Amino acid sequence: MTQTDLLGGEQESTDPTRFSIGRAYVLHLPNGPRRKGYVYYRGQLLKQVNLHEKHERQLLVVELMQQRVNQTRLAKALKLSRQTLHNYRENYNHFGLEGLVQGYSVSESKSRETQRKLHVEQRRPGTKARQLEQLRKQERDALPKNGNLDLDPPRYELNEVPLEEARKRQEQANPPESAHLPEQELPFAENHAGCASRYAGALILLFPLLVHWHWFDGLFARFGHQWRIFMIFLLMSAHNIRSIEQLKHVRQEEAGKTLGLGKMPSRSTLWGWFYEAAGRKQSQALLNAFFDDQVDRGLVDSQFWCTDGHLLPYTGQEKVHYAYHTQRRMPVPGQTNQVTCDPKGRIVRFEIQRGKGDLRDTVVQVGAYGKARLDTPPIQVFDREGHGLDFFSRLVEQGIPFITWEKYADKKRLEALDAEAFTDQLECNGKSYQLLLQSKTLTEKKSDDTPPKSLTLRRIVLWNPTSNRRASGLCWAPEERFDLETFAFALLSRWGASENTFKHLNDRHPLHYRPGFGVSESDHQEIEHPRRKEIAAALKALNTQLTRTLNKLAKTQPVTNKDGSPRLNSQHQNLTDRVAELEAQQTQLRQEQDQLPERIDVRDLEDYRSFKEIHNEGKNLFDFVTASMWNARRYLIDILAECYPKESDRVDLFYAILHCHGWIKSEEDWVVIRLEPLQQAGRRLAQEQLCRKLTGLGAKIPGGKSLRIEVGAVSL
Repeated sequence: MTQTDLLGGEQESTDPTRFSIGRAYVLHLPNGPRRKGYVYYRGQLLKQVNLHEKHERQLLVVELMQQRVNQTRLAKALKLSRQTLHNYRENYNHFGLEGLVQGYSVSESKSRETQRKLHVEQRRPGTKARQLEQLRKQERDALPKNGNLDLDPPRYELNEVPLEEARKRQEQANPPESAHLPEQELPFAENHAGCASRYAGALILLFPLLVHWHWFDGLFARFGHQWRIFMIFLLMSAHNIRSIEQLKHVRQEEAGKTLGLGKMPSRSTLWGWFYEAAGRKQSQALLNAFFDDQVDRGLVDSQFWCTDGHLLPYTGQEKVHYAYHTQRRMPVPGQTNQVTCDPKGRIVRFEIQRGKGDLRDTVVQVGAYGKARLDTPPIQVFDREGHGLDFFSRLVEQGIPFITWEKYADKKRLEALDAEAFTDQLECNGKSYQLLLQSKTLTEKKSDDTPPKSLTLRRIVLWNPTSNRRASGLCWAPEERFDLETFAFALLSRWGASENTFKHLNDRHPLHYRPGFGVSESDHQEIEHPRRKEIAAALKALNTQLTRTLNKLAKTQPVTNKDGSPRLNSQHQNLTDRVAELEAQQTQLRQEQDQLPERIDVRDLEDYRSFKEIHNEGKNLFDFVTASMWNARRYLIDILAECYPKESDRVDLFYAILHCHGWIKSEEDWVVIRLEPLQQAGRRLAQEQLCRKLTGLGAKIPGGKSLRIEVGAVSL
């Protein structure tokens, strides 16, 4: 064993994706310096970072430079210049975390624009690089002139350091984002004696969000003191408050102390908080970090993912693109939220698209995302809207496993299948299904002489003997990945007896709410040519007339004169002339239709208003909270499953606890929540066990206070 092994140092590696950067740190970049990377300390995984996000790259550079790694090696690994590394470090030292990430000075209570106007005389001219140059010059001028400089700064000891100790040192060297906020700006900073609250039960959501989702980390890094609007959104999501205006019915003092705000502000102040948070344009970065963190740490299932579109209606006066209302079976103004869920209904990711959206493109993006972040890509499950040979071929070429209902299944052939052919069995949602595996080849018919395109997929036939109904689905996966029961369960668990997540979510939570509508000119102004629509309607009417005329003609006989010549004014001759006239009109309209372009820009037409595009910044912020709450809800229900055996009543029990009244007290080291006990003995026992398990998580609020929740009938 070498001395390097004894001291836990780094060894030479032939792997071009692993970079030894000194001080026993190794940077593993399997996909390059702008993708997901891993930091190892003494051979053990220390952290995982997404280097595609610039702010995470900046924070990693600052953290590693504080550990005195080799800057040349670090710059080479990340493909950055030494000067860039120094700029990151100096930005952090002089301007703090907000100055490093945001690039500007942030006030505690003023917007960015107001802050710049107030301090315009105090700001130095030029870019931040010029400011750093002046600061470095001042530091050099302040150095002693006698040349007695400390050129050997203190170094880390070389003895073996456990991983937990290394993490503690890293936390001490890199304090959390909350350390950059004034103490009075932190949650639950105000101490108060026990006070009654109608909203105490909503804080059960805070325990998993703090412990497992590290909820406040991303909020402090990107929004600073505007974390407060997210706590307001959390209360709205938990208690189904469907607009900021409805907060006027909330008890301000009770809600404020429950959320750690001291007192709920007025409506105008809340809107000010919201617009300041939305003005930072950080919603997409926040969502990406949230989605990545869930997948990387296993907070959502990765066996199969189900993607579906959900209508977000628009009732404003602007002209926007049309989405499709499934229940009403008609297009309506709005957007489509393409949401991906795991088998338990937890939201993996979502994307708001204009108009009807593009489900196929979303499925491909989600499949590629799963392949990039997971060793085994999840099975993609989608509805019949994605059925198509070209789309299936696209998924197969990219190696994305999938399953969907067969759109053009022949019911008579399914019913004619022999019952003995169903050799496998599956239990799902309390029902028994018989399974049959077949193969189906899809072929694209072409009019020219080119060979037709074909693709062979597996077909799963499901038979419910109780209802005697049969259905089939199409799927694909590599041979080593395919499992009949897994694919059948993926199909049934999403679109079988249990329908999609949105219906359950919208019943109890404000899924449709959009705080603030911002619109701008859309870059997508094309519509179907209006004249083509008129021609299509005219052709349909002509076809109806032609069909009726042909039916009448079939019932008449030709009439002749005495000399054998056809009578010109007979009914048969009139109908024949009418058929020829209608066919000539159809031919003329089709020729005109073929000469017209399929789509046209509305700006080239008269009396047409241009389309507006709805901004999603505020909606993304609200849906981030809704998705966080919904996933935490699933975690809490799973805990209740351990102490409450009645499955049919478990969800109602969760909401009963969520809406419990109680008391809350904020002390120097503790925030204590006490809930009123439920009346039924079995429910009360489950409530007490849930509170004990949540307290055992050891949740801590930014600032150092610990959370404790209990059940009791006496106020604090």
